[in-house]
Formats: sequence, C-alpha cells, structure tokens
Amino acid sequence: MTAAPIDPKAAFADAAAIASYADRTRRLVPGWDDLQKMVTLLVAERVPGDARILVVGAGGGAELDALARSHAGWRFVGVDPSAPMLDLARAVLGPRADRVAFHEGYVATASAGPFDAATCLLTMHFVPHAERLATLREIHRRMKPGAPFVMAHMSFAQAPGERDAWLGRYAAFAIASGVDPDAARRAAAAIGANLPLVAPEDEEALLAQAGFGGTRLFYAGLAFRGWVATA
Repeated sequence: MTAAPIDPKAAFADAAAIASYADRTRRLVPGWDDLQKMVTLLVAERVPGDARILVVGAGGGAELDALARSHAGWRFVGVDPSAPMLDLARAVLGPRADRVAFHEGYVATASAGPFDAATCLLTMHFVPHAERLATLREIHRRMKPGAPFVMAHMSFAQAPGERDAWLGRYAAFAIASGVDPDAARRAAAAIGANLPLVAPEDEEALLAQAGFGGTRLFYAGLAFRGWVATA
C-alpha cells in the first residue's frame, strides 16, 4: 500500500506540538543528542572554518544549534516550510541566529549555493515517494563537488512482517522513554499508515541516482538510520 503523503508544514503547525518538540524528539529518537554530535563531526571532517552549510528541515533549531555552537565561523541557510518551526529555531539559537539565513519553503526555492556541506535530519521521511529523488537532486546541485551530505530519518525494512516489527520497536522505545503507551501505539500506527517510508537499501539507491557517492551508514537507532555521502 502506498502511504498518503504528509505535509510537514501542516504537521508542525500545532502550537502544543511545537512547544514540546525538543522533549518529544528525545523520547522518540534513540541517541538524539549524540546524533547531533555525530553529524557535526562528519561535517567538520571536510569543510573549512568559514564553511557555508545548507540545513534542510531546519525547523526546531537543534541541528542548527549544534552546528553553530561547534564552529563559530560557519554560516548557514536553514530551510523549512513551517514558519512556527523556524521561529522556534530562532529562539533556540538566540544570538547565533544572526549566522543563519532562514528560508521558509522547500529546498527547490532555496539559495543556489554552492554549499560546503548539507544536512537533513528527521525530514526526508515526510517527502512523498514521487518527490524523494527530485528533492535529493535539488540538494545535490546546490553542493560543491566533494562536499559532505549527512541525512538521518526513519528507514527500515518494508516487507509486511518486518515493517510491523520495526513500528512495534518504535512504540516500545517511546514507551520506555516515558511516552504514554496508548499514545505511542497510536503514533506508530499513524506512521505506518501515513509516512512514505523507504527501506535502507532503497534510500542508498536514491542517493546514488541523485548523484551522491561514497554513501556510508553511520547511525542506526532502531527504526532510524543515518548516512553520510559525498556530492
């Protein structure tokens, strides 16, 4: 069954959801804070001290804040379709927000770059199947040759039996992290019914089709995966 697309702009329009975003994410994504550190280290391996970095799905600000704190010379373009989530990012960044050019919209209408690196966390699993390759290509064409691209989001085997097992593990982790059991199970069911999820091997194939090379898995946290690739 093909999942119905979810509009991330609508998904992050609720005031209560926005206010609880950071705490909720830590409860749902294994190793969320360490994932930020890993992304920062992977970017730092191959960019200069005055790097210009494209952050796709910048709403909330956690990713931007981790990157900005790590290197004072880095500058950013932060892309997100949700104005309230970009406002939250500005609040999280505080004085570091002046190093970010915020773009309300999608990557296809963002600055052409070229960028020294790009990141995309907890975003690509919202992109409909029919738009996934085009989105990756829009990111790729904005990057300098050899620039690192780091992305992480929900991705697991999509065969019927395995798919249900991974959704169950997502709910079990949330419950173990203090989420109400009924709410966790409802969330897992909604994800299974509505998110356009892609299996890990298909994620890697899409990266290759978009022009990325040297793709390597660097993070696996139950239902979540993360890759680093080169433009």
